[in-house]
Amino acid sequence: MESKTARFTLLMDPDKKRAFETLCAQQDLTPSQVIRQLIREYLTKHGVTYTSKSARKTTRATR
Repeated sequence: MESKTARFTLLMDPDKKRAFETLCAQQDLTPSQVIRQLIREYLTKHGVTYTSKSARKTTRATR
């Protein structure tokens, strides 16, 4: 389980937010769960690795 000690604030169109929340609810997921998964996938796609929560350090993979 990931540590949830950092907060990420995001501004977006209210209609998109409602649509996103509705879709998440239909899939029995919270918006936070979906966003965390999207971030993990984005980091992987771009070759970014990160260390365990105890190290609190992010590194960029060699291309």
